[in-house]
Amino acid sequence: MTRNRPVEQTDSTYSQPSSIPQPNASAAKATTKVVPASHGHAFKVRKGEKFRVVDIHGEQVIDFAAWVDGTDLVEKVSMAYTRYHLSGATPAVGECLWTCKDEPLLRITDDTVHVHDMTFMSCFPELYEKEGIKGHRSCASNIAEVMEPYGMGSYLEVTDPFNIFQNTPNYALKAIGPSKAGDYIEFEALEDSVCAVSCCPYDLHGFNGGKVTDIAVVTGL
Repeated sequence: MTRNRPVEQTDSTYSQPSSIPQPNASAAKATTKVVPASHGHAFKVRKGEKFRVVDIHGEQVIDFAAWVDGTDLVEKVSMAYTRYHLSGATPAVGECLWTCKDEPLLRITDDTVHVHDMTFMSCFPELYEKEGIKGHRSCASNIAEVMEPYGMGSYLEVTDPFNIFQNTPNYALKAIGPSKAGDYIEFEALEDSVCAVSCCPYDLHGFNGGKVTDIAVVTGL
């Protein structure tokens, strides 16, 4: 697969690349944010709104985290609580991501891949430093960076993520990702939420197809 990276854009709204599924006609106010490779993005969604996280080029893992708006980042999506409710299985369409207050926050309403991870932490600066790589971007730092306006002070405050499109059967990290160009997962917010994504910068050992590429977030659905 050819994995050419599109030109990085800086505005908050973009025309949709052909590989991003188009919203239906009822979502006239939908907007698309292209998140540059190895970077993050934070956004708010209101109760009842839907949004999609899209892999534009394929084989790109996306770390995802979410908090209940107005709780000072205290009530957040928890993989431990979600695993408990789903008996350890990856959530299917119609199932939810649960918070540390034991409340469902985000319901999956569509999913073209059905392969995600609830066990691995976000990559973090020391992981790369121990590999002898200085100054490498990381998912934990990406999320902390974009969540700073909401009160996050350090990447050490980042919760364990829902790793979208990450293939880790039996806790074995597979280099070949399951997602193809244009694949997406769609959520519905059950409460007002603040969400963050990181276009995973991990480019070692063939992970992310060996080349980190842009992703997209489509909101207002």
